[in-house]
Amino acid sequence: MPDQPDPDPITNIAPTPAPTPSPAIAKDPRMRGLTLRSGLIALILIPVNAYWVIMMEVVRYEGHPTTISLFFNTVFLLAVLSAANSLFARVWPRIALHRNELLVIYCMLCISSALGSHDLIEVLTPQIICPYEFATPENKWEDLFFKQLPPYLFVNNPKIYDPAFLGGTTFGTVARLQAWSTPLLNWGAFLFALTLVMLGMNSILRRRWTERERLTYPITYLPIEMTTTNGGLWRNWWMWGAFIVVALITTVNNLHNLYPMVPLIKTRVIHYDAYMASIFQGFPWYALAGTRISFYPFAIGMGMLLPTDLAFSCWFFYLFWAAQRLLATVLGLGGIPEFPYVAEQSAAAYIALALFALYMAKDHLRDVWDGLRGHLTSGDASDQGEPMRHRVSAWMIGLSLLFLLGFSLRMGMWASVAIAVFMIYFLYSLTITRVRAELGPPAHDLHMAGPDQVLTNILGSNGRILPAKQLVDLKLYFWFNRAYRSHPMPIQLESFKIADHVGIPLGAMNQALIIAAVLGIISAFWAETQVYYVYGISTKMSFVAKIFGTEPFGQLQSWLSNGQPPNFGKAGAYVVGLVATLVGMALRVRYLWWPFHPVGYAISSSWSMNCLWLPIFIAWLVKWAVLRYFGYQSYQKVIPVALGLILGEFLVGGAWLLAGWIFNFNAYAFWV
Repeated sequence: MPDQPDPDPITNIAPTPAPTPSPAIAKDPRMRGLTLRSGLIALILIPVNAYWVIMMEVVRYEGHPTTISLFFNTVFLLAVLSAANSLFARVWPRIALHRNELLVIYCMLCISSALGSHDLIEVLTPQIICPYEFATPENKWEDLFFKQLPPYLFVNNPKIYDPAFLGGTTFGTVARLQAWSTPLLNWGAFLFALTLVMLGMNSILRRRWTERERLTYPITYLPIEMTTTNGGLWRNWWMWGAFIVVALITTVNNLHNLYPMVPLIKTRVIHYDAYMASIFQGFPWYALAGTRISFYPFAIGMGMLLPTDLAFSCWFFYLFWAAQRLLATVLGLGGIPEFPYVAEQSAAAYIALALFALYMAKDHLRDVWDGLRGHLTSGDASDQGEPMRHRVSAWMIGLSLLFLLGFSLRMGMWASVAIAVFMIYFLYSLTITRVRAELGPPAHDLHMAGPDQVLTNILGSNGRILPAKQLVDLKLYFWFNRAYRSHPMPIQLESFKIADHVGIPLGAMNQALIIAAVLGIISAFWAETQVYYVYGISTKMSFVAKIFGTEPFGQLQSWLSNGQPPNFGKAGAYVVGLVATLVGMALRVRYLWWPFHPVGYAISSSWSMNCLWLPIFIAWLVKWAVLRYFGYQSYQKVIPVALGLILGEFLVGGAWLLAGWIFNFNAYAFWV
């Protein structure tokens, strides 16, 4: 059975047909996606990709691919694989990869990138050694909390960790491997259990969100378009026009880095920071200090794929938060630390969105529960064709949560505290996944609003409710709650959507994601520790490993030395954010004309949105004008331009960054 051209998922985003029937897969096993050769290619590429990501984000501190929703490193590798595969198809068509195999490799690279990312393993690994290296008589870390650090989660032998700060050696010695093996195995098992809980949740909710609610999964558009069998995207002159313009901008800026006489085309936030700092001075404008502007082409492209109401809400609520800070200063409230508690309002908005999503899916969840008990009440509860049977998903979730709880109890964390931590974390995870599936925002970070912050804001950090040991244990979970930019859960669900669209059996994709999680964790730990011993955390690397490694312990020092009582202002902000979001969602359900999307309220206060609000505004303005004055058919013709803006920066910018690493020169980083 020959491949059939796929409908364009961007101009026809209705639910895709059911997956290709098994007889077709029996005739061409490559259509299963996860084959021996695609698995072997992923086995080779995942460690290479992990090392490249670590080199960019930790050693050279440039590019930062895992801090946005669509990872440019995986898009770059997919483009390279696709180009090489096209050549093979011309010369040796029998050994060329099937489109489904390419997409499985892409999804495996995305999962492995997320696990080894700026907000997971890159934060965790330095925390295993940094408290011992940076303890001083002045900060009193040793007296304050060293005795409460579980030794099996850390490396506390200076003969092992000192060379990691000096560099010039290698990780691969027997003594170092033995010393690191225990903490890495423990933390690796913990992270793998987290991914299994997410996988089980996605397996249960997938049908409801994909087939019943018909969510559109904008983040999946680009990889699907890049691999269409008819090559439609690569034949579109509008796409190539945008691609060439952006490629020229990126190339000129790289030449400027190498030869300063070449003029710089300013698109990044750092190009305008000094100018913005000169504007917001004096009363009351200093309240807006830190406001940033940029003109990232890829962000404009991603913004043009957003629903119009979300794009509007992103920049509107960004200005709304700025107005809150300005008004607080005018009213004399600027002296209250962190007022008007923007992070707390946003955190509560995330929780409210998760609760609303669960409420909307209550019938489906009830049917799933009845199915688990053997009382199927509707076809919606059937688990035929799902990534896993619902019973398997339920067992996976239950056993993984028991492991996480046992891990926490072994550390000394109270069961009540552990349950609260994981409840908040998975509510955040659910919101991020649902928002990505429905709307596809370019970023979602929620810095410094994890369970540790929520619990200490409500219960205090002065030891009266949460004793010192509980505060220490809360900070040991800082690494997966520092921010939520490169979250694995939405990538899992998007992988299922890609599989559903092209006819990959969901069970095969599920297996690929599990394999990628194991390989990704191992590869990221290897890459991270290796660069420490080669480059040295304190010598030839960027500052980021030192920051990540000491950040939670500096905060812990503040808690233990100068603990604060419950903060009723922040607790009130949680209530405000929760109520505002639920009211906003109710208004959207009741009134179709309501222009404000509560997701914009949740995500627009973040560090990422501070960098992206202006490109999203530009994208919204272009999209609104095209739809308003030229109609939907004209907007469909603009979409390839959006994809060209993304691909131009991702492919050409990624190539320059890769060349900079290989040939050791300072490449232009197109993001941040």
